[in-house]
Amino acid sequence: MSVHLRFAPSPTGRLHVGNIRTALLNWLFAKGQGGKMLLRIDDTDLARSTKEYEQGIETDLSWLGLHWDAKANQSARFAAYDAAAEKLKAAGLLYACYETEDELERKRRIAQSRGLPPVYDRAALQLTAKEKAKLEAEGRSAHWRFKLSGARKEWTDVVRGPQSIDTASLSDPVLIRADGAYLYTLPSVVDDIDFKITHIVRGEDHVTNTGVQIEIFEALGAKVPGFGHFPLLVGADGQGLSKRLGSLSVSELREEGFEPIAILSYLAKIGTSDPVEAKAAFEELANEFSFDKIGRAPARFDPEELKRLNATVLHKLDYAAAKPKLAEHNADLGEDFWNAVRANIHLMSDVAEWARIVKGPIDPVIPDKTFAETALALLPKGPYTAQSWPAFVNAVKEKTGAKGKALFMPLRQALTGLEHGPEMAPIFALIGPDRAKARLEGKAA
Repeated sequence: MSVHLRFAPSPTGRLHVGNIRTALLNWLFAKGQGGKMLLRIDDTDLARSTKEYEQGIETDLSWLGLHWDAKANQSARFAAYDAAAEKLKAAGLLYACYETEDELERKRRIAQSRGLPPVYDRAALQLTAKEKAKLEAEGRSAHWRFKLSGARKEWTDVVRGPQSIDTASLSDPVLIRADGAYLYTLPSVVDDIDFKITHIVRGEDHVTNTGVQIEIFEALGAKVPGFGHFPLLVGADGQGLSKRLGSLSVSELREEGFEPIAILSYLAKIGTSDPVEAKAAFEELANEFSFDKIGRAPARFDPEELKRLNATVLHKLDYAAAKPKLAEHNADLGEDFWNAVRANIHLMSDVAEWARIVKGPIDPVIPDKTFAETALALLPKGPYTAQSWPAFVNAVKEKTGAKGKALFMPLRQALTGLEHGPEMAPIFALIGPDRAKARLEGKAA
């Protein structure tokens, strides 16, 4: 059987790291099994959903290399949801309720004060046609609840193993609001049926919802798909993600200079038994993926670890692959420049600073004016090559007697304004004779 999975974001904001991980685990399983991925845009909330966010979702997924096989918008499928709702009403499984939110909250408080679970009491099932008409005459509109069986629903979770939910412990869920708007549950089940979704893979915060959804699948006469619920992300300290990290978006990661394969490699491996290391391509991640490798503990998201992983990707990147990325940061100074600086960057955006150090202007640091004047007098004529630096350094060494750090540090400080950085031979060649002269003179250049 071919596997069909789906990723179902709402176009009410940009994709963040939690969304990306959910999407990625679905894509890895689907592609590793030779299956298909559906991008389902959950835009039933017409007031908050926008085409701009929808386009942003598509842009982010495409940039990451997560390409879908089909796409559907829930806003185009209301007729299918209406038909399913009528089927459930005809079966007596979707019933009208008229309580206000205040009345429901009062019932919950009373139940809790008596030591009872705050489960809806199904009072609406006792309403007569006359009582319903009276409530509607008063201006009340019905919201619609799905009548749970009260049975225990069991499934074998592909991540968590055998699971069960006692639906008697749950309130009958509201599927349609009083304003006629569908809540998430019914449209999602109908879509999963119509698009033949074989596996629903999501965060473990949805485990309780699974019992409800299994009953709706069964009520609509459909085969129940497989389920997988993985642990959620936490911060590096093991605590819940901070607001900053939890809302870290794909667009922000892209703007900061992270590489797609570094993001995918990191999110695919944290929380698993595999080592966290950068892979060459998505296909390698898909071939290695298995739900059996996902642990039960929350996955720790550490931005610094992601940055280190990103650095390993950049350090291996050849100039042909780096060239368009360098251009984005106005830092394409040629292959020699890239080869010189790539071992010193963690993010592609770092190249802009190294390009500035080469092209200037910088403020040179001259800790010893006499040493700088001596070095200035020994500057070779241009043009410079990678061999110009050792010849220059040897000349300064012979003239001043300086060795080691005492020799190299003041030259680096004067020529780059820094105490550390890439190998100086290629950097010196890129700086060139005119800027080198001005910087040894202590001028911004």
